[in-house]
Amino acid sequence: MAAVKITVKKNGPYRVEAPEGSVELVDADGNKFDLTGKPAFSLCRCGGSVNKPFCDGTHSKLGFQAAESAVKKADQGQQP
Repeated sequence: MAAVKITVKKNGPYRVEAPEGSVELVDADGNKFDLTGKPAFSLCRCGGSVNKPFCDGTHSKLGFQAAESAVKKADQGQQP
């Protein structure tokens, strides 16, 4: 079985790396996204991408803070 690696980028997207053809990405209606030629891609986590579900870098303009960072700051009594 091919290895799939998903990396949670700090305050950024989910980075998916896998041999071409080993990952299937489908929308809520079951329609497949064309991943031809994409052995790696990033999935939006901030909700601001105009190319959802793929990341377009909008998180950096929005000042997106991942939940794990926000929770740590809240636990420490800091503003997120």
